[in-house]
Amino acid sequence: MSGQVRLDDPAYVREQYASERGLEARRSIYRAAEGDDAREIAFAAVAEAAPGTVLEVGCGPGEAADRIVRELGARVVAVDLSPRMVELARARGVDARVGDLQELPFPDGSFDCALAAWVLFHATDLDRALSELARVLRAGARLVAATNGEDHLAELWARVRADPWVLPFRSENGDEPLRRHFSRVHRREAWGRVRLAAADVRAYLESSARGRPYADAVAEPFEPFVARTHSTVFVAEK
Repeated sequence: MSGQVRLDDPAYVREQYASERGLEARRSIYRAAEGDDAREIAFAAVAEAAPGTVLEVGCGPGEAADRIVRELGARVVAVDLSPRMVELARARGVDARVGDLQELPFPDGSFDCALAAWVLFHATDLDRALSELARVLRAGARLVAATNGEDHLAELWARVRADPWVLPFRSENGDEPLRRHFSRVHRREAWGRVRLAAADVRAYLESSARGRPYADAVAEPFEPFVARTHSTVFVAEK
C-alpha cells in the first residue's frame, strides 16, 4: 500500500498542501513531544550564520520565516508551491511567493543562508533542487536542511500494520546528494518520543493519502503508546 504514494509526486504535494488542515493535523501529535526539538536545532544553525539575507523554501504557514525576521533581523524571502501556504505566510508579514524550489527565480549568490525544513523529500528532481539552492547562495553560505529518519514514528506504523514511510531524502541518505553540491556537510541529530492516543493516531493517518487507508485500523479500545521521533538537520556549506 505504501508504494502507491510518492512524496515527490507533484499531484500528491498539491493535494496535501492545498489547505492547512492536513499539515496542522500532522503537527498536532508533536505538541507533547519530549526530547530534542529539531526545529530549534535548525533555527540555531541559521542563527550561527548571522545572515543578512535568508531564503526559505517550502515555508508552509511562515512561522520559521517570521521568527528569523523577528529574532535575527534578517531579510527573508519565502517560497512555497502552495498558494494557500503563501497566503498564510503573507498574513504574518512574510515576503512569501509561490514558486518551485527546482526553479528559483533569483540571481546567483543572492542569499547568505537557505532553510529547507522537511521539504526536500518533495522534490521531483532532488539534484536539480540542490543545484538551485547552491546557485542562489553566495560563496561560504550555508543550507540548513531538515528531514526525518527511517525510524521516525516507526511504532505508529507498526501499530496499524503498515510499512514505515521511507522518505526519498532522509537521515540515512541525505549526506550523499548534499555533498554533490556543497563542499562541507555535517549533521545534527534530534531524538525524542511522543505518547499517542487513538485520536492522535487517527487524525495523523487521516491527514494524508498515504495514511488514510490505515485509519480504520484505529478503533477503541486502543491503548496509548509511545513512538520514537528522529530527525536530522543537515548543515551544508559552499
